[in-house]
Amino acid sequence: MDPIRVFVIDDHPMIRHGLAAMLRAESDIAWVGDAASGAEALQLAPPLAPDVVLMDLVMPQMDGVQAMELLRPLLPKAKFLVLTSLLDPAEARRALSAGADGFLLKNASSQELVTVIRTAMRGQRVLAPEITDAMMASNRGKSTGSDLTQRERELLTLMARGLSNQDISTRLGIAMPTVKFHVTNILAKLHADNRTEAVLVALKSKLVSLE
Repeated sequence: MDPIRVFVIDDHPMIRHGLAAMLRAESDIAWVGDAASGAEALQLAPPLAPDVVLMDLVMPQMDGVQAMELLRPLLPKAKFLVLTSLLDPAEARRALSAGADGFLLKNASSQELVTVIRTAMRGQRVLAPEITDAMMASNRGKSTGSDLTQRERELLTLMARGLSNQDISTRLGIAMPTVKFHVTNILAKLHADNRTEAVLVALKSKLVSLE
């Protein structure tokens, strides 16, 4: 397997150098370059064809979300992971809406970052627990389940009909890790501790029908 090619965008030299040293220590990851701004990244990243772009949110002139929106058409196969110290639910939603494949805080360990990079390459979106909690807190007051995606509602209906994760994987033609990822998100959004509780909440809130 070829190593995962990673490009870093951050306006702090110390962070760029630290990430480069950390990534070079991983046998399955290759650091291919970095940029100090979104504008610089637009020039440097496309020719390097990275598999993963690690990017800060808060940068001068062009923030991370703006840079990501401009880079995505130039790097259609790349995964974009936000690495930031900003714990802001609104900015997290903005980044996710722009197509971020993951959201991690800069206080994460090196192993957590490496795991997120590998997970993103498998096609799974990963959010730091702190971000998930902040987004859930900001959602309180909204109607139960209003933030469920169409796919999550589809899975929730199958869960209510008693299908296991393996059954759902087969029925929808999606990988087991993807099913588990959606189920975890469903439990979080419904503030449920397990599948049974999630189904009860869904039925009570009329999010699904067993007819």
